[in-house]
Amino acid sequence: MKTYDVIVIGSGSGMTVVDGALNHGLSVALVDHGPLGGTCLNIGCIPSKLLIYPADRVVEIQEAQKLGISAQITDIDFAGIMNRMRQSISESQHHMRLGIGHIPLLDYYETTGQFIDDYTLTVGNDTIRGNKIFIASGARPIIPPLSGLETCTYLTNENIFQLKKKPESLVIIGGGYIAAEFGHFFASMGTKVTIFQRGSRMLTAEEPEISELLMKKLGERCTIYTNTEAIEVQCHKKGYTVLGKKQDGALVEVTSEQFMVAAGRQSNADRLQVEKTGVTVDNHGFIKANEYLETTKKNIWAWGDVIGKAMFRHSANNESELAWRNAVHKQKIKMDYRVIPHAVFSSPQIAGVGLTQELAAQNYDILVGTARYTDVAKGEAMQEFDGFAKAIVERNSGKILGFHIIGPYAPILIQEVIDIMALNGGVTHIAQGMHIHPALPELIMATLGRLQETTKNSE
Repeated sequence: MKTYDVIVIGSGSGMTVVDGALNHGLSVALVDHGPLGGTCLNIGCIPSKLLIYPADRVVEIQEAQKLGISAQITDIDFAGIMNRMRQSISESQHHMRLGIGHIPLLDYYETTGQFIDDYTLTVGNDTIRGNKIFIASGARPIIPPLSGLETCTYLTNENIFQLKKKPESLVIIGGGYIAAEFGHFFASMGTKVTIFQRGSRMLTAEEPEISELLMKKLGERCTIYTNTEAIEVQCHKKGYTVLGKKQDGALVEVTSEQFMVAAGRQSNADRLQVEKTGVTVDNHGFIKANEYLETTKKNIWAWGDVIGKAMFRHSANNESELAWRNAVHKQKIKMDYRVIPHAVFSSPQIAGVGLTQELAAQNYDILVGTARYTDVAKGEAMQEFDGFAKAIVERNSGKILGFHIIGPYAPILIQEVIDIMALNGGVTHIAQGMHIHPALPELIMATLGRLQETTKNSE
């Protein structure tokens, strides 16, 4: 049995710890069944955005008429778009593999490790032990107990990037960000998309009015069934027939060429059998980690999707840096989950940071402000009548508790607010910075300039 100074499980954000340990001259075992680079690089953020960018351009052309421009799309090279995405990912994997292949103190075990004892794993035919262990093994799709599904092959975010032919029709089960983004992409490619969402709205973690606008706009290009639970899927030569049941008992039947499951994510902790090394998981299977990223077992840290606190690559990158720092320094730093932004690259785009109005009102006396894109000159020039921003601010301090945007460039626009919130800043701090006129960031100032009491506060 070989003993390492450090074992890292997961080659996504886990590579931060690999680099840190190697820079300290420590021996490192990297354990990952692949593909190298983790979820974000291979089956998440990067490939999906390589697909969504051309989809955004399609929507811009389709909506150009509102600007007095008559334009027509004559052809979409679906196979070419998919090939370009796969080529880009392949090149990244290749460079990464070359990089780790020539490091004397690093051993890469391309397999799924399983704990068999304290700090001890089997990795293929080998057994290894680590003095310090870092778990960033990610998550995988939840597969619902849908009748007939076990007899079918189907799409998830893990295999959908291998499609070579555009499906003429597609049913998506789920109403989260994966369903929203892939619904947007395939609809833009010309696929007839149907979404089954068992809840009353898509993107339930967003502000209700943002979710409502998304469903309105996406619903112009897709068929969306809310309050409808998929109960059965049948596979046949022509594709799939999906049966959904609405809350009132009515049945919905849709036949499609392809079928995708996007019903949520579950931790990969069970595949590692972490309980055999004294690491505890919660009722949903996510590893329990405290604010220092420490698990219930000394000298074992965990972060990212495997702990389920903030399932974004940017938060995992931050967590990985803190986990490594806390492992090698006596003075520990807490992970701040208060200001973790997110974005949904649907059409329209969505971005948010901090609390929603409902959550903020539970603990703060708040003011709420909203502004539409057309309330600023640039938004008027864009003829962006639907998009808007919403701010939630603590009344007495002016501290920004939450900010939410739906519309063009939302993930870019919100960065100004993220930076101020990270510094515990408020409305006055943003106001001190001069905003270019006419430019879209004026939307931030317009939103904060319309703060008012909510009904609850005025009672």
